[in-house]
Amino acid sequence: MKIVVLAGGTSTERDVSIVSGTGICNGLRAKGHQAILVDVFCGAETVDWADPFPREYDVEAASAYIKSFNPHIEQLKKMRKDFFGPNVLELCKKADFVFLGLHGANGEDGRIQAAFDLMGIKYTGTGYLSSAMAMDKGVTKWMFQMKGVPVPGGVTMKRHTRKEDLAELGLAFPVVVKTCCGGSSIGVYIVKDQEEYMKALDAAFVYEEEVVVEEFIQGTEYTVAVVDGKAYPVVQIVPCQGFYDYENKYKPGAVKETCPAPISSELTRRLQDYAVQGYRALGLESYARLDFIVTDDEKIYCLEANTLPGMTPTSLIPQEAAVLGMDYPTLCEELIRVSEKKYK
Repeated sequence: MKIVVLAGGTSTERDVSIVSGTGICNGLRAKGHQAILVDVFCGAETVDWADPFPREYDVEAASAYIKSFNPHIEQLKKMRKDFFGPNVLELCKKADFVFLGLHGANGEDGRIQAAFDLMGIKYTGTGYLSSAMAMDKGVTKWMFQMKGVPVPGGVTMKRHTRKEDLAELGLAFPVVVKTCCGGSSIGVYIVKDQEEYMKALDAAFVYEEEVVVEEFIQGTEYTVAVVDGKAYPVVQIVPCQGFYDYENKYKPGAVKETCPAPISSELTRRLQDYAVQGYRALGLESYARLDFIVTDDEKIYCLEANTLPGMTPTSLIPQEAAVLGMDYPTLCEELIRVSEKKYK
């Protein structure tokens, strides 16, 4: 297949997306596909239109080219009106499929998916509406509650409705403050007192106009991928220090990740069942990853759904697939295969 792997973009997860995209492109080319790596925002200045999907291709050089824009992204965002970079849409239209290696805003939130639907461009992952719902943690919480998926208690607030008295929200310390539409645990703060709460609100509102404030659940974190409606093996996540934040997620050795999780078959079944239930509650298609926290007495709380989960060397879906006997390149092909079902 001729495949465009879209990466980069303008979100706070740009760096992670580049790593994911580079891995995906290498994996697909290892399987014989004519995959190319393209920055959705910065694009490709020069394209050999006689052979835009060459059989010989330097993925690492393409990755380095995308990284070269990193220091200038904020400046480019101010200068540019169009989101799609040079030649991006033209290449995507010529491809058999687009693999979305994007994370965060303007990638995982349904906007690109909707644009591609209108243009007849086939892409990996779920559709535009379910992408948008899953990206918004407030909407996700409401949908889970309606469908019986347990979630931590909490509320959403906008900048102009900011509440600084937790009692007014029916909450007490400790609480978690997080951006509604952030990813990779960017803009997530665990706070224990009023001073920390005020600082967390200030910091979270730097990222977005809406935040979630919810009860802090003490427990162990787990994650479950759902691919084509079926749950993959459960991963247990134990940070060496702190919580599973951005640094711990992408720093090798910062967390202990065990798959299959060393838990009872009953707890495994319950986590997988809730993962599928959450997947269906949001109307997700193709694949996603759902994150949970479990208390010592095995109460389960679903935290969020990730519609374009990471595909870096330390990411979780590749670990789950490996337990099923699927190597990384085969997983990349599998995610395209299940995504093709949207178009049949």
